[in-house]
Amino acid sequence: MPTLVKTTQDGRKLEVAGLAILLDGQLEAFELIEVKQHPNRRRIWEAMPEATHIAGRVPLTQAEAETVLEAFKQAEAEILKSPAAINERFRIAAMWKAREQGIE
Repeated sequence: MPTLVKTTQDGRKLEVAGLAILLDGQLEAFELIEVKQHPNRRRIWEAMPEATHIAGRVPLTQAEAETVLEAFKQAEAEILKSPAAINERFRIAAMWKAREQGIE
């Protein structure tokens, strides 16, 4: 069951499902990045001064980021219980590594 993080201004839902952050049901990110470490931090803060983290293209407040991190923590606890889920996590990690190297 996905965890709702927020609804964007245009009505799309940002949710966490397992270890993925989904925007309107489509993969947006697998991690949060602190805005202060993002290369476009000035533009992010101009658009949303209260942003502390970013998930893909979506800025988040501290409370929203904590919701994502808590959902990740719960998903990881479930993964540690299931050998099939562990295999899926490795499959996803290999897919992302291949994508980073330009292999799809």
